[in-house]
Amino acid sequence: MKKEQETARYRTPDGLPVDIAIFAITSHAKPGSYKTLADRKLEVLLVKRSSRSSAFPGQWALPGGFSSESETLAEAAYRELQEETNVGADVHIEQVKTVYYPGRDPRGWMPSVLYCALVSEDRLRAISPDTDADEARLFELDEALKLNLAFDHKALLKDALTHIQMKMMTTTIAKEFLPRTFTIRELYQVIQTVVPDFQEDIANFKRNLLTTKTRQGLIREALGSDDEPLTTDRNSNRPAQLYEFTDYEPRISIYNSGMF
Repeated sequence: MKKEQETARYRTPDGLPVDIAIFAITSHAKPGSYKTLADRKLEVLLVKRSSRSSAFPGQWALPGGFSSESETLAEAAYRELQEETNVGADVHIEQVKTVYYPGRDPRGWMPSVLYCALVSEDRLRAISPDTDADEARLFELDEALKLNLAFDHKALLKDALTHIQMKMMTTTIAKEFLPRTFTIRELYQVIQTVVPDFQEDIANFKRNLLTTKTRQGLIREALGSDDEPLTTDRNSNRPAQLYEFTDYEPRISIYNSGMF
């Protein structure tokens, strides 16, 4: 009895939801016979809330729902993804932040734990709503940000976007969206798809990757079995040098140009 009385002294939230922002880089071939890079777009997975929902019925939102005390928050996030979008646990999600402020949810005191992922479009080919949503589909990011999203999901979407943009600029996550051997322009395009403000002369971009101290060894020329450099004409009528990522992961200090 004493334990029950002690537990009752502490109020818990009415629920602890998880929300998940799944971003995908999609490719769109350009019409015509001239060889050129396909367009790439950054899209986000949204669900239309059930018309039976007590809050924001029929509105678009990030996938998500309530966790239970018998599962971890990550397990809850994967379960909700499966239930609302049919996206499985092979998508690697990361926790971004926990958010709460009075009034964020009309149903009561509800913080939310935000997760996100940046994935290949191949991982999302089986999107379909299951038990907790009426519809699930990808939206171009600009279009999604213009929607009247449920709850505070527009703000959460922006937070998740900032997170994946930082990862694109500070890790080698770009390799997940490229073939094993790629051109400098292909790499540049992947980065700029996620971080549109990234602007760099291609020649400088290549030089920085190959010669600056903190990046040297990040990528290397792709060589054939005869140790000759490999080239491709898949995106242009002129052969372009192919490169590949190494296993090197730079760790750069913000206080100087060296490594730690």
